[in-house]
Parts: sequence; structure tokens; C-alpha cells
Amino acid sequence: MPDHRSRRPRAGRTTAAGASPRHALVLLLATAAALGVAGTAPASAAPSAGPKDAVRAGLERLVKEGRYPAAMASVLPRDGRARDYTAGVADLRTGAKVPVDGQVRAGSNTKTFVAVVVLQLVGEGKVELDAPIERYLPGLVRGEGIDGRAITVRQLLQHTSGLPNFTDEIFEEVFGAGRHRYYQPRELLDMGLSRKALFAPGTGWSYSNTNYILAGLLVEKVTGRPLAEQLTKRVIDRLGLRHTYFPGVGDESIREPHPRGYAARPDGSLDDVTELDPSWGWAAGQLVSTPSDLSRFFVGLLGGRLLKPAQLAEMRTTVKVPEGPGVPAGEEYGLGLIRRSLSCGKVAWGHGGAVPGFHTLPGVTEDGRAATIAVTANLAPSPQGLEHAQALFDEVLCAKR
Repeated sequence: MPDHRSRRPRAGRTTAAGASPRHALVLLLATAAALGVAGTAPASAAPSAGPKDAVRAGLERLVKEGRYPAAMASVLPRDGRARDYTAGVADLRTGAKVPVDGQVRAGSNTKTFVAVVVLQLVGEGKVELDAPIERYLPGLVRGEGIDGRAITVRQLLQHTSGLPNFTDEIFEEVFGAGRHRYYQPRELLDMGLSRKALFAPGTGWSYSNTNYILAGLLVEKVTGRPLAEQLTKRVIDRLGLRHTYFPGVGDESIREPHPRGYAARPDGSLDDVTELDPSWGWAAGQLVSTPSDLSRFFVGLLGGRLLKPAQLAEMRTTVKVPEGPGVPAGEEYGLGLIRRSLSCGKVAWGHGGAVPGFHTLPGVTEDGRAATIAVTANLAPSPQGLEHAQALFDEVLCAKR
């Protein structure tokens, strides 16, 4: 993935909590070269849970050519009846089948959930989008070229604040032995503020997980309640997302049936990183969900079930961002929401997430067709992996049925 830190402005794609775009691209290129010879992912797909159609064929291509251990998809046509598909194996050691609509770490899709809560607070008159974050978190946001009196809530949600990305500091650690360490949100913020500002607020665009750590702290300060509770009460329960949750302190597991998650290494191996402490992602990427729940979330959001019209319009107000490696042309970033142009002329709204072990790509079109693609490696084990996932996403959402 590209280095977003100096772009003016550009789209956030699926870089998610923790996966610093600069480090992700370096690792992606290194692992692609190694796995081209010595990949450990299966070379062919297991039978899909769905019919032999374009979706199943696309998932099998992700497993065979992209070398992901497993791939899943949930397609939600306009009639609301989800169709779920799987390919590959859930566990490289045992060869277990992939659970249909299994749980995955949802990564930066968490940002959209958090942005919804902030915008709900805006609609309730408790937060102003264009007020400085200083108003709500006085004296907290300070650093070299960084001043919370000059950074607005809107700029945090849209990645135009100029704040450095704290995950640049711990990317290697959370993929290794350090993945079991617990991080306090303030510790994550301090890492982000320890570096020089990237640009003056509002003058550029750079994807930074630090923005959403602040957004989570804002929610807690204004409501006086834990972020996890607010996400659950205001979003998850309201939409009936029965398989989505924000892991509690110390919870390193994934509660319900799930495929194992893997991290690609330069030597060609795939490390099982399913169990980890997700606290390093917090408001930027801690959620666990399923492909169908992610599809339903974006359908509910874009359908007006979570936000008042004025706040939904603000969320959909985007900045254009230049194309880069791993980032298709035509992407724009709103307030925790990505707008993607599809090959058929349609527009898809969603986000995406890449964390150790998992990569998800959800979206919904203006006419209500939704889909989520999920794979069980955060970085593509082959050069074609990410391209194949994006192509399948486009094909599914452009389908007429």
C-alpha cells in the first residue's frame, strides 16, 4: 500500500488500524517475492458454500492465485436476502473448512462505526463538527507543529488534521511477539503526538489512525461512557448486528466460529496471528464482525437508519484523493466513509480494514446492493492478491442480479 503521509489529499482505502501504509507496502513487496516461490497457502480452493457462479469463482481465484488461505464473501442484493460463500481452508494446520460467514477482525471498518457515533452526537447538539478538538479535550493535543486549538472534529474524521500515524511506531511489534501487549488509548495518542505534524490542519490529506484515537476519546468525554458501550448501544444493537462486537480489555480471542488469520513473512511462511490483543487498534480498528454484518451495517447507514439526513450528508461529503499503488482510481474520503467509483459507472460506499490476519472490503451501492469480501491474511501473499480482491468487489457490486 502507498505511503499516505504526504498526499494532498488522497483516499484511505483499506489500510486500517495498525497497517501503516508505508510499512505495509514494504512488507507486501517483500512477501510477494518470497511467496512466489515458497508460498504456504493452499494452491486450490475447497468447495464453496454457494453455487458455482462468479462470486465463488472469484473467491477460488483469491485462494489459488492470490494465495490467501481462505476467502469469504457475503452478497446482499436489494431483496435483503444474504448469500454467503467460502473458499480455501480455515486452518492451514488441520485443513478445517471455512465457516460460512465466519467472524473476522474488521480493522478500520471500526472507524466508520466511531464516525457514526460522533455524528450522532453532532445531531444531538453535543458536538460541533467545525469546533476545535480543544473544546472537548482541553490541553490534550499538543506537539511539534500540533495544536488542538487549530484541529477540528471534522478534520479528525476526514484525515485532514495533519496528525502523524501512531501505528508507524509499533507496526513491526504488533505483527510479532508484541502482539499480546495491552495498550491504553492515551499511550497510543502519545505515540502519535511524539512526531512532527505532517502539514497544517486542513491543507492536506494523510491517513492516520491517531485521528480516530482522538475521536474515541471525544466520544468518551462527551458521553461520560466507555466507547465500547456507545458503539454497541448506538450502532450494533440498533441495527441488530448479532455477530459484531468490540472486544473487552484483555480479550485476545475471536468468540464465534472463524477462520484462522495469518501474517505473511519475508521468508515465505505464514504465521498464525489469530490470537492477539487488539487494544493497539482501539477506536481505529478493534471491532470483530462477519462479512454479512458488515454489509448490513453499511446498508443501514446509507439507508438512513443511524444518522439524521443532515449528518449523513456531512458524512458523504468527500475530498478527492490521488490514485496510488493498491488504490483504485476514483476513491474519495468522507467522514469515516470511502466513496469508490465502479467500472460499471456505479458508486460504492464503504471503508475496509487490514489488521494482522485479516483483510476486509465492504461496500454498498446507491441502489442498495451490498457485498463484503474477506480474506485471512492482512497483506496479499502474492502480487495479484489485492488486485483480485478489488476486481471481485467491483464485479459483485456491478452485477445486475
